[in-house]
Amino acid sequence: MDHESTASKRVLLVDSDEAFGATLRTVLGSGYTLSHVGSVDEAIPFLRSDEIDVALVNWDQPSREDHSGCLALLREAQELEVAPPVLGFTWDNRRKSAMEAMKEGAWDLFAQPLDVGTLKFALERAHGRMVLLRELAAARRLISVQRVDSLIGNSKAMERVYEMIHKVASVFTTVLISGESGTGKEVVARAIHHLSPRSRKPFMAFSASALPETLIEDELFGHEKGAFTGASQSRRGRFEEAQGGTIFLDEIGDLALSLQSKLLRVLQERSLERLGSNAPVPLDIRVICATNRNLEQMVQGGTFRQDLYFRISVLKIELPPLRNRTDDIPVLAEYFLRLFAIAHGKNLRGISPAYLNALASHNWPGNVRELQNVIERGVVLADGQRLGIEDLPVELSRLAVSSDTSRGAFQEAVRSFKRELVRSALRMCNGNKLKAAQELQISRCYLHRLLNQLNIEDDLSLEEELVAEEAPVPGARPD
Repeated sequence: MDHESTASKRVLLVDSDEAFGATLRTVLGSGYTLSHVGSVDEAIPFLRSDEIDVALVNWDQPSREDHSGCLALLREAQELEVAPPVLGFTWDNRRKSAMEAMKEGAWDLFAQPLDVGTLKFALERAHGRMVLLRELAAARRLISVQRVDSLIGNSKAMERVYEMIHKVASVFTTVLISGESGTGKEVVARAIHHLSPRSRKPFMAFSASALPETLIEDELFGHEKGAFTGASQSRRGRFEEAQGGTIFLDEIGDLALSLQSKLLRVLQERSLERLGSNAPVPLDIRVICATNRNLEQMVQGGTFRQDLYFRISVLKIELPPLRNRTDDIPVLAEYFLRLFAIAHGKNLRGISPAYLNALASHNWPGNVRELQNVIERGVVLADGQRLGIEDLPVELSRLAVSSDTSRGAFQEAVRSFKRELVRSALRMCNGNKLKAAQELQISRCYLHRLLNQLNIEDDLSLEEELVAEEAPVPGARPD
């Protein structure tokens, strides 16, 4: 395979003739990056890697009579979320070949010998279509993420979480959500339920650390009348209350071994027996478990059943701690500011850079829940129209100006917070730059200079502006 330096249009040539590849590279010129492979099998990894914009295929490979390899390439492309346009060229001028190619999704088919002007025009159009398809796919992903209500955050770590939520929502399999306390495990469980076919049925949440063992058994499985002293009537447990829906078992690592055995039986047999009864009750529920402990280590230590661990961890979602997704802190802080300003009747319109700097410097052992508490405290105590360092707890106010911050790191922090403040103003004003400038109390000319300096124009896509007012920015908000 041959590669040139990055160019605006990335073309994959599928042709066994190396000399033709060299000629085509020269003919296309500097506006193109040409990758050349000799077979369809070599081309398929390129399609999957998102490294090309257009594919140009010799339709006569391996022979004019058998186009099965090329057709397989077209079908492979159509399976991708964003299918690169595939152009073909052939010495076969029969209409049947062109119709066959178009039917399978080819962008265009050219007769040999190739006309350079026609080819370039077609590549330009195909590249433009690919750009549009990628933008639309990004918009669909963003809108899809926005539908996972109560989730906030644009970081790569959270994007992986959103992707997993959408993948597991439609299936019946048990899910294990792991993460430190305060990362929003129940929020993710509720999002999975909300996006699942069971969304109209009950969602029951239960924490295994909230009650002693004897009460947990009754809470989960229920009891029959007379099962124990004081059982004056039959009672359905949480499992039965969740019939048809989802039950969320939090802190599953705190469940006693005897109850682990009963839970395993429920998962295996899809039925339960109430306390004081031997009659099985059929269950139709989806089980989602969560833990902040290392269950694998507990299995090795004999405090958690290995068979139960395998049963509940078929699909796993790991939530990142807030310290590993600091890019989300400004949008989380802004979200909580608006939430608590309304709740407490305060007229707050923003957050100072010094306040945000302190938030970004903190380690957040309590994760999103701790950040939520800090912002609510600031909102309650604030006297001005925006949160400042005077509204921070003592342990965070010391971080507002760090004595050992290097000049380069400080400048980068200033640039980062300028960027977030401008983006925040644009979101609040639905992309209206004049209103955003007024909100920031700067001139419109200075705002345009900031947009250029901070590369915000390229970052704020049309799709973001369109969906910004439709839903909260996504990430984990703990209950």
